[in-house]
Amino acid sequence: MSRIGKKAVDLPSGVTASVSGQSIEVKGPKGTRSFKATDDVTLTVEDNAVSVTPRGKSKRARQQWGMSRTMVANLVTGVSEGFKKELEIQGVGYRAQMQGNTLRLNLGLSHDVDYEAPEGVTVTAPKQTEIVVEGIDEQKVGQVAAEIRDWRKPEPYKGKGIRYKGEFIFRKEGKKK
Repeated sequence: MSRIGKKAVDLPSGVTASVSGQSIEVKGPKGTRSFKATDDVTLTVEDNAVSVTPRGKSKRARQQWGMSRTMVANLVTGVSEGFKKELEIQGVGYRAQMQGNTLRLNLGLSHDVDYEAPEGVTVTAPKQTEIVVEGIDEQKVGQVAAEIRDWRKPEPYKGKGIRYKGEFIFRKEGKKK
């Protein structure tokens, strides 16, 4: 039995969900998102909550049960609150700034890195050493944050690079004489 799948996803005020066949569409104050479930689960909307139930007792149906419920919960969270990833930049001369829809990064390379934010995701740089990635699609927000972090991952000796806010970097001791 899926512990996650058993719980129904509550719809907060201002959020509506409609099911047609195997696809669900969720509308909220931040936008509209949809998800198409596999044939192994059944989606139903009742009493201002979305419930997911497996069809049969096969292993695949049980796997899809919890995953589908989590996907629906992410849709509801995205259209009501949105998702946010914060990045910190550490290092002398490392900085970020927005120029329109483009994030310009100075990361100690021989050139500046220009990152064009994809549609549906907003990237802001409130300070020169902070980057905030926001959107209603959790996967896109995480992917954009990971792509930005990939330009200069934090290194273990001095800790320089781009890291997630609150991320712990295991520090190594340098060479000894």
